[in-house]
Amino acid sequence: MLDMTHRTLELLTHLQTGRRFSGEELAARLDVSPRTLRRDVERLREYGYPVTTRPGPSGFYQLSAGRTLPPLILDDDEVVATLAGLALLGSTTAPDSAADSRGGIGPAADRAYGKIDQFLPKRLRPRVTAFRATVEAAPQFAPNVDADVLAILGSASARHERVTFTYTSRTGGTTTRRVEPYRQVHFRLRWYLLAWDLDRADWRTFRLDRVSGISVTGTPFTPRPLPARSAAAYLREEVSAGRHQAVVVIDAPPAVVGDALRFQDFDLVPLPGGRSRVTAWVDSFEWLTLNLVPIGADFLIEEPAEFRDRCRELASRLKRAAR
Repeated sequence: MLDMTHRTLELLTHLQTGRRFSGEELAARLDVSPRTLRRDVERLREYGYPVTTRPGPSGFYQLSAGRTLPPLILDDDEVVATLAGLALLGSTTAPDSAADSRGGIGPAADRAYGKIDQFLPKRLRPRVTAFRATVEAAPQFAPNVDADVLAILGSASARHERVTFTYTSRTGGTTTRRVEPYRQVHFRLRWYLLAWDLDRADWRTFRLDRVSGISVTGTPFTPRPLPARSAAAYLREEVSAGRHQAVVVIDAPPAVVGDALRFQDFDLVPLPGGRSRVTAWVDSFEWLTLNLVPIGADFLIEEPAEFRDRCRELASRLKRAAR
């Protein structure tokens, strides 16, 4: 027998065909009793779906017509998570006039944040209203990315179709690129496209706020194996190239360590005994030390040796200063 959530979704799938079902037929399809079926129908009504019923020998269940988009089936926690995600994305603003663009993904999320309640079950709308009235997300400055760019590249990636676009470099120069799109990655408040560059015969990453004039060629391609465990991992390796990597074991729980290093680029692994192993990519070892010391816990440098040497030098300097 299906669990309640799956059973409700299957019931909705049957009803959305628009035909009438007898209670016996639906109960048999869902492998439930007539009483359970009635409870599931009432649950759909609570979600806002207009299910029409007629009792008796010729009775039936039918989903009323007239709604092109029925309410979303979300539980209470999913509603809060959806609103929180929209609020965070909507809080990203460009540090220039592009922030007012209606095509930007941030402004689009902000608009959706104010509309989503009309697609939710009636019983959840008061909670949505209360959440919206009492939650604020501090602005985060990020380059504006057009929602159409994300949608077009997403479709081309899913269908494995080559695209061309104009790309503006960091210095302002423009080039025409022909690529096989693989994945779009959100990293450090920036959107990137990971793609195989046909003219350079290599993998490349492109900032999506610097992409314009996208054209889907309709030419299919066979996806190539990615030289990393994921697109996000590949992007991180590329962005971290030239930075120092350090591995440290700290006598403090992950929650404490993660909070202290929240502005750094790091991976965190919990260890037995309330300890944590941190792999961090930093511009300087001294800066990492200044973030680790205030935690107030002992730590052991596993690698590299250069980090140990820097800490010894810093310790000697601090002792001399203390004298």
